[in-house]
Amino acid sequence: MQTTFPFKIFALPAEMRVEDFQFGITADVEADPALEGHFYLFEKYGYGGGGTSWEEHILTILEEQAPELLEHVQGFSTEANLLLYADSEAAVRQFMRLIQPIFADLGSLNKYFSQTDSSDFFA
Repeated sequence: MQTTFPFKIFALPAEMRVEDFQFGITADVEADPALEGHFYLFEKYGYGGGGTSWEEHILTILEEQAPELLEHVQGFSTEANLLLYADSEAAVRQFMRLIQPIFADLGSLNKYFSQTDSSDFFA
């Protein structure tokens, strides 16, 4: 199976489902030691590094590269955790194809951040 790092994908239990969303995409940005480098990279560029900051950047990338996917992904992040819901396996696959390569590698994430303007983001 292909890696999903830094994300974890899971089927939503019935009691967690909102509307038609069937899958969760998460990252424990506050507690996972493997994501410490991500936090410092977010801070280097003036971003908070919490789950809401991850979500804002991810949704911005999707808006630019695959705006149609925004209809299939919804955010429920907190400062401690990134949490996105997706409505299908196809949406999860497209998300992973676009977002995972940027966030999986600190060099790629650094390249992405070097092209952003921190005044365009809130978190």
